[in-house]
Amino acid sequence: MEYTFHWRPVFRNLPDLLEAGLLTLEVAVEAMLVGIVLGLALAMIRMSGRRSISWFATSWVEIARNTPALLQLFFFGFGLGAFGIHLSPFWICLCALSFNNAGYLAENFRGGFQAVPDTQVKAARSLGMTYAQAYLRIVIPQVLRIVYHPMTNQMVWSVLMSSLGMLVGFRELTGETQFLASKTFRIFEYFLVTAVIYYVIVKFILAGSRVLSWRLFRY
Repeated sequence: MEYTFHWRPVFRNLPDLLEAGLLTLEVAVEAMLVGIVLGLALAMIRMSGRRSISWFATSWVEIARNTPALLQLFFFGFGLGAFGIHLSPFWICLCALSFNNAGYLAENFRGGFQAVPDTQVKAARSLGMTYAQAYLRIVIPQVLRIVYHPMTNQMVWSVLMSSLGMLVGFRELTGETQFLASKTFRIFEYFLVTAVIYYVIVKFILAGSRVLSWRLFRY
């Protein structure tokens, strides 16, 4: 069976696809920033050794890493609705991605903390620094350098997994593509262009990561 390609509807709606691509990048970046902050906090809680609070961090990490991302998205999208909490599609996607990012990054950060010798903290303390100053000025900068490349991979994952947002009504890149394709029935053309846009976004992130790495770690 022959298939006739029609690209004009796709090119006519290309600005809408590009705008949706920016929305995808926006939610992925914001979820990554929130995930970094929460991941650092979870890693430090787990290493604190205090059972009264470490169980919370451990439970978070185990749930985030061992349950499907789609299930986590549905929890924020539909599960919270059972308790009267109704979020917009953007916030559903942001919360789900942040929750998942934090779980994965927490383990990366914990490995980074373990790679930094304890003697550095002791040396900082002997110079008069508080524990907070030692971690903020000595330990955490080294941890961020150690886990820099895993963080880049997590950022790429965040962009790609944001496509699940279409299942809760979020009109990011995949959601917008599905909406436009359903109007024109040019399924193959729309999703091929969308795949190219995702590819460009990921390559942009990787290129930016390499440039930033060179700027930060060249010495």
